[in-house]
Order: sequence, then structure tokens, then C-alpha cells
Amino acid sequence: MRYENPLYMAEDAGSADLISGGRLQLGISRGSPEQVIEGWRHFGYAPAEGESDAEMGRRHAEVFLEVLKGEGFAEPSPRPMFPNPPGLLRIEPYSEGLRERIWWGSASNATAVWAAERGMNLQSSTLKEDESGEPFHVQQAKQIRRYREAFAAAGHGREPRVSVSRSIFPLVSNEDRAYFGRGKDGDQIGVIDNMRAIFGRSYAAEPDRLVEELKGDEAIAEADTLLLTVPNQLGVSYNAHVIEAILSHVAPAMGWR
Repeated sequence: MRYENPLYMAEDAGSADLISGGRLQLGISRGSPEQVIEGWRHFGYAPAEGESDAEMGRRHAEVFLEVLKGEGFAEPSPRPMFPNPPGLLRIEPYSEGLRERIWWGSASNATAVWAAERGMNLQSSTLKEDESGEPFHVQQAKQIRRYREAFAAAGHGREPRVSVSRSIFPLVSNEDRAYFGRGKDGDQIGVIDNMRAIFGRSYAAEPDRLVEELKGDEAIAEADTLLLTVPNQLGVSYNAHVIEAILSHVAPAMGWR
């Protein structure tokens, strides 16, 4: 959201949702680490005085959420080309219900709570800020619980949705074993934008063992939606094979649908 005009984005999102028949699930965030120095300045945006670029992204998100409500805020012209409806004008096209299908990509407990207070759904990826030194899935599960508590306390009157992302590879062919059968993977620690981050492990094993490992993942158990991250550099055919293997060998045993 550091790179976005929130009003223009609301027009695009409303259009996409109407075209798709109300099926848009839109994930937003402050954005990934920079490829260039202060890249958002090249798009015409700059933080306010005393504001960080992450805070600017969250401010843009709040404006975006506000206009998605469909309430009028702009004074109509007294000499329009076409007749205006009475009262203040809103962003068009407006798509009812889209406001409740916005997801925030959060890498920390604090921003998960921030998203909950603003009524967004939660996307938690394969990395987050290392805030306790515990295994990644344990920290992520705690993040989700804090998010749900904050969402309930805010009184939004609906059940929020929560997704987590995982890299999962059932080893069902020699090709799978050649790519991913190197032994047990583990969490990794790194530094991103001066933040100590923990990266969740990839899951790669024979199907029976894989199911047992996934059942021990606390964050998967806490979430209602699982996003699969796939190695796009290996091509469409191989990724289709991976997804089919998950659906055939893992999903039934995990109770996923």
C-alpha cells in the first residue's frame, strides 16, 4: 500500500469484484522489502513528517477501507456533464460486501492486532518477526490467537477469516525425491529491513509421515484457510503435479476441503 493511490485502488477493486460476481478476496499489506531505495517516491508518494514508510502504507490502507464502505464524501459539481444523485458522492463502482473480503498480510503480532481492529481478515505468510524465539508455527499460532481476540473485542459482528501459507511437497515420485528429498528442513532466521525474521520450514516427506508432521503444526490448526506456495521456477506441469499430490495424498487425511 506504500505504492498505491487508495481511491484509485478502490475503483479497481470494485470493478474486479463486480466482474467476478462478488468473488474477489483481496490481500493487501505495507509491501515487501524494497528492490530500490525509497521506491514509493518514484510513484509520487512520501511519508508525512515523522511518519515511516510502513506507517504511510497503513494510512493508505485505512483510506482504502473507508471508501470501500460506499459512503458519500465528495461534493458534487453544480454543473456536471451528467445528472448526479442527491448528496455527497462515493467512489464508483461500489461493490457491496467487498469491505469484508479484504485481507491484511501481517508479519508481526502488533500489525495482526491492528488489522483485527480495522475489521480485515488476516494473511500470515511463511515468515514473521521473531518475537519470542519459539518455533515458527508456535509464534504464528499465537499471532492468530491475538488477532482473533482483538477482532472479537472490536465488535465487528462477524467471524474473521485467517490464512497461513506453507510449502508442502509429498514425495510420491523419483522427481519429487530428487528435488525435495534432502532430509528434514527447519526454520531459518534472517534479517529483513532491520527486523529479525523467522522463516517457516518447508514440509517434504512421504505422504504418511508428511500428514503426521502437518498435524503438529499449531498455526495450520488455528487457521481456516491454507495457501500453498509453489516453486514457480519448476514450471506449470510440475506444480500441477505437486498440487494434485497434496489433494490426493494429504488433504483427505488432514480433513481439508
